[in-house]
Amino acid sequence: MTLQLVTVGTGTVAPSATRTAACHWVERGNLRLLLDCGPGSLHRLAEAGLPWPQLSHVVLSHFHPDHYAEVPMLVYALKHTTVPPRTAPLVILGPAGVVRLLRALAQGYGDWLLEPGFPLAILDLRAGEPFPLAGDVTLDTCPVPHTAESVAISVAAPDARLVYTGDTGPSPDLAAWAAGCDLLLAECSLPEHLALDFHLTPERAGDLARAAGAKRLVLTHFYPPVETIDPARVAGTRFTGPVTAARDGDRFVIGGDAGC
Repeated sequence: MTLQLVTVGTGTVAPSATRTAACHWVERGNLRLLLDCGPGSLHRLAEAGLPWPQLSHVVLSHFHPDHYAEVPMLVYALKHTTVPPRTAPLVILGPAGVVRLLRALAQGYGDWLLEPGFPLAILDLRAGEPFPLAGDVTLDTCPVPHTAESVAISVAAPDARLVYTGDTGPSPDLAAWAAGCDLLLAECSLPEHLALDFHLTPERAGDLARAAGAKRLVLTHFYPPVETIDPARVAGTRFTGPVTAARDGDRFVIGGDAGC
């Protein structure tokens, strides 16, 4: 059985008419998971025809608002707009501090954020300790250089592994941890002449994919300046495998007989 990936939101905090903030849908069997949940995610999920009321997990990579700020709206929508009313649990996972973050948000939004009327579990993840998601699918994280809590995320089944960098700078540790992944979903924020230590450029994303021996590279998290240089072509000068500059709503199949 394959993993299905939909790049729901491929943008950043920068307003864009074509890209919303970070959000990626992963599905396998009854597992329906979001990697990050930035502003605009819910409407893009609906636009893509994805069954967002059946979400089972949300996994956050770090605590910048373009990666988590739609979580309260998601919980509110699941509480008030699902028919029949939701009874299935929702699990929210993230690096150390995610429980504290949601409790702090609830002080402003209200108690419903933590007690929405259906089971809600919020758990801090520990890097290097795989977390069982559903069936034979596991989640793992790796610290990356962006913020103090930032992690990359791996979703792995016996026949498919997706690695999502979240926001990161160059990292040999990340490359080693992602080794052999079927699809590397890598941030690609800025062109090289605007490079920052805590984000990737197309060249650096290509270097990461090459060092990891990834089978395929999919680029995401584009600030407007990087889109003027054909980031997939530039990344392809460093990585010889397939490279895609994702758009909101693009779909990928990972593992199984379909390849990736």
